[in-house]
Formats: sequence, C-alpha cells, structure tokens
Amino acid sequence: MNLQRICVFTGAHRGNRVAYSSATADLAHELIQRDITIIYGGGSTGLMGTLAETALAEGGRVIGVIPEFLCRREIAHPALSELHVVGSMHERKALMAELADGFIALPGGFGTLEELLEISTLTQLGVQSKVVGLLNVDDYFRGLLTQLDHGVMEGFIRPKDAWLLQVARTPTELLDCMHAFKPRRRSWVNAP
Repeated sequence: MNLQRICVFTGAHRGNRVAYSSATADLAHELIQRDITIIYGGGSTGLMGTLAETALAEGGRVIGVIPEFLCRREIAHPALSELHVVGSMHERKALMAELADGFIALPGGFGTLEELLEISTLTQLGVQSKVVGLLNVDDYFRGLLTQLDHGVMEGFIRPKDAWLLQVARTPTELLDCMHAFKPRRRSWVNAP
C-alpha cells in the first residue's frame, strides 16, 4: 500500500507513562524517515504536541486540522506546514480522512477512540479502504482489543473483520504491516 500521508489520532494530554511520549516521538521519527507526511488534530499540547514537535524538528511535513472552538483549548500549533481551521469536529474528521492514505491511533481519550472507531466502521462498511493501524504502546489498548474479541464471540463483529485493524507494539512493525496491507473492496451489508 502506498502511504504518503498518514493521519495520527492521539491525545491532547500526555498520559501517566513516559512510554506514551517516547512511542509518539518514535512514531514521528519513523514516519519522517519514510518520508511520510503527518496529518493530525493540530494541537500543540499532549501527545499531539510531541508528535508535531518531533516531526518538525526532523524537517518533516505536518498538517494540522483543528475546529475553531478548540484552537484556544488545545492551543493550535503555530509552526505547522499547514493548519486547517474548520467549523466542527465532523469537518475535522472528514478533512483528515480526505487528506490521509492511512490512519494510526496512539494512546488517547474519548476523541482518539471515537476517531479510531469511526474510521474502522467506515472501513467495515466499505465506505473507505484505507489501512487503519493501532500502536499498542505498553498494552494501552488491551481493553479495547478484548472488547472487540468479545464482540466477535457474541456475534456482533464478524470474525473475517479481524483484518480491519493492524495492531503492533512498535512504530517500525506497525508501518511494515500497514505497507503490506491489501485493501478488500466489499459491501458489508451484503456480505455473510
């Protein structure tokens, strides 16, 4: 899969473990080494800030998309390659999805989970076929992955949809999986 631009979903807070910031910086470094443009939520705080600062310091291209009402709260990053200020969270997600060739989720809160699950749902429904990756830093997403397995066991998620998320513990491993990903075009509604 040709990945020139990857959208990264992550938190406006740093979390309680140094590993989260370290993995975010490692991901930014790996993306820049592979000449991949970063698209993200546009903030300068938390892991979002770590992602942008690391990439910019290494000469990377970083595009931010932030709703106007969050410009002050998340403090829109002032030195990005591009900053798009939009009217709503819906517009933010739509523009990030339009600009990206793939998606990666790092640790974060409600917003990160919502973005990850929405883009995964669009993949499942066949609305989009871009690869979705999950960087499982220090097993942060263990509960989510357990819940997804439970959804399969309970008959709400089809076993063949397990390919929707590429999951890895390191940026290198995750990006290698994402590059090898082969999208499948299908209609969720008509599939068994």
